[in-house]
Amino acid sequence: MKKFSGILFIILLSSGVALGEEKWPQFRGSKGVAAIDSATLPLKWSANENVRWKTDLPGPGSSSPIFWGNRLFVTCYTGYGIGEKEAGNADELSRTLLCLDRKIGKILWKGEVPLANPEDDYRGYLTEHGYASATPVTDGKHVYAFFGKSGVHAFTVAGDKVWSEQVGDSSSNRRWGSAASPILVGDLLIVNAADEARAIIAFDKATGAEKWRYEAKQLELTYNTPTVHTPKSGKIELVIAAPNEIFALDPETGKKLWWAKSEIPGNISPCVISEGEILFTTGGYPRNGSIAIKGGGSGDMTDKILWKSKTFSYVPSSVCEDGLLFWVNDEASVIAMDLLKGETVTKRSVAAIKKRKKFSFYASTLRVGDSLVAVSRRNGTFIFEAGREMKLIRVNTLDDDSDFNATPALASDAIYLRSNNAVYCISR
Repeated sequence: MKKFSGILFIILLSSGVALGEEKWPQFRGSKGVAAIDSATLPLKWSANENVRWKTDLPGPGSSSPIFWGNRLFVTCYTGYGIGEKEAGNADELSRTLLCLDRKIGKILWKGEVPLANPEDDYRGYLTEHGYASATPVTDGKHVYAFFGKSGVHAFTVAGDKVWSEQVGDSSSNRRWGSAASPILVGDLLIVNAADEARAIIAFDKATGAEKWRYEAKQLELTYNTPTVHTPKSGKIELVIAAPNEIFALDPETGKKLWWAKSEIPGNISPCVISEGEILFTTGGYPRNGSIAIKGGGSGDMTDKILWKSKTFSYVPSSVCEDGLLFWVNDEASVIAMDLLKGETVTKRSVAAIKKRKKFSFYASTLRVGDSLVAVSRRNGTFIFEAGREMKLIRVNTLDDDSDFNATPALASDAIYLRSNNAVYCISR
């Protein structure tokens, strides 16, 4: 297990990134691995301790903060679906991309995105996450935001609008809204538009021109952000988990490379986890489960499935370290799982959860050196040891009664939390 040390400094220099250009550029951070090996973060925080700054947001959202250098980006929505009892007028829904100064929390600019097509009504499961659930992505020069039926929008990091493109205006049969986040692969912006168009779409990141589109009916209820996987061949794959199937696309062409029958039905929200040659996926409703499969290859790869398990996560994604998968699922179960064998090493309920256990966690579990960070929606941030027992170290809370749905962003000296009300910089 990696210790807190000067490792991050070495990694940044070896990758050609200066300390001032530290980055957490997409959902779950660089390459979507949800981890950093070295950091100087406080173990303890509260409303009056180790909060460097707090910035109130103009509206709620479930998207995560991201950053590149001194610029931090986050999205929110206003005008509709704000109140718990009265949703308001759907025509007044608007989204905003905000840029904050990462050092002091000052809002530098706002990019307003008006409603382009009607969204699903604010009811049912949509009330749990709202209309700004996709985390933006940046390459340090531009930042890209996805707002479902109102499309994809590119801005310079200084706030100038570059291009906008629509992806579709359909809905799933459950009308749960959009959730998957865009990612960058080379010069392509990849968008999971399963809800809007039953499609995965690649755009030229510079111009917004559509480069390819993969369409399939089975993409309905596919809410996970695509995962980049590199098998032994060295040719990267774009891996997505759909109901009853996990498959890979060529990110350059959109061609389907391989697929496997997962037998996990219903909506799939957690990201596929890539660790070496192995891919892990979980989810499903009403029947849940998880599988691991060896990636790479071509055609039907169902016979390459390594194991199947009934241990699962419904919304939160896991993080992998030293052959173990770690996560806290939406039902507040602490889980450690052996990636190679599929054995559940640890599974227990989080004793500190006081306010309803169903949908208690949405955020992905993150690893910081030897520790795990899991943000609950209403009961604070849980710190665990990254070991087989996942020993609870501490629970930290803030004076904020709104939902914390977002996965945090990690820096070498700070953790950025986002609630429906505000963004917080936690730092010594």
